[in-house]
Amino acid sequence: MEFTAGGLLEVRITPADVGKRVSVRRAEGELGGSPQFTDTVGVLTSWDRGVLLITRKNGESVRIAESSLVAGKVVPPAPARRRGPATSFEELSRVAARSWQPLESEPLGEWTLRAAAGFTRRANSALPLGDPGIPLDDALARVTSWYAERDLPAYVQAATGAAGTQELLCAELERRGWVSEVSAEVRIGALAPVADVEAPGAGSVRLTRVPDEAWLGRYGKVSDPDVARRMLVEGPSVWFAALPGGRAIGRMVVDGRWAGFAAVTVDPEHRREGLATAVMAALARRALEEGASAAWLQVETDNAGARALYDGLGFTTHHTYHHYRAAAS
Repeated sequence: MEFTAGGLLEVRITPADVGKRVSVRRAEGELGGSPQFTDTVGVLTSWDRGVLLITRKNGESVRIAESSLVAGKVVPPAPARRRGPATSFEELSRVAARSWQPLESEPLGEWTLRAAAGFTRRANSALPLGDPGIPLDDALARVTSWYAERDLPAYVQAATGAAGTQELLCAELERRGWVSEVSAEVRIGALAPVADVEAPGAGSVRLTRVPDEAWLGRYGKVSDPDVARRMLVEGPSVWFAALPGGRAIGRMVVDGRWAGFAAVTVDPEHRREGLATAVMAALARRALEEGASAAWLQVETDNAGARALYDGLGFTTHHTYHHYRAAAS
């Protein structure tokens, strides 16, 4: 990473650059008589009392003492990935929201409060795409009270890592004691290569418009089947996939050019047999028939097995979202 200008290291950022993507180098002492440095790239989310807070692409916050800076500059947004479909954070977020709809929602300015009797964090969290129309503290108070009225914990879903994501909001939530409990990568890819994969058993995948008891049983995250069914069937064009005996399942929502994959789950006794790929290939073929060309999915950052599967299918990370839970009062 090049910081030099005329052979000299320069700090060319100021507190006025909060909200911009920056690259900084800080001194970390010496090792064997040689100075040691650490580079950090991310969004400058605050510069207060001699301490910089930089949020990396994955949502990690790094605190850097101003006195340790030896170089710094504003840098352009990370270049878009060459593989896969082009999309914006807002487009992808709205497509994802339509694919996983709550049972109840209410606007808060441009935010959306969502509830589904506690079935999944995604359907029971505030989606802050825009301005709430009131000061942030008032908005968060409304979020907290709205979920308390429904006997639910208050969550805000916010994203990092792409142009237009919400690093500043994430930093403000953390300053107010909200805690990030779960992070997930939102990945995108071309649809046709998924459909073209030759996976054993793909021809045996059964596609339906509603999930049956076996599907819900394999999904395994359902405490109230009626609530789950009501929520899972909502979306522009929803499909459920299952292999005989419930060995593997999946869900897909086709929405214009997009096919969104979710709930891809395999019986632990049948893992590493290519069944998840078979389910996704069968769903992808149906999505192509409906005119879709691009694919997206969400995978938790600690799910190494699923991430490896999606790497192999050509999916790349577009951004990362985080579920922030309100601090206990």
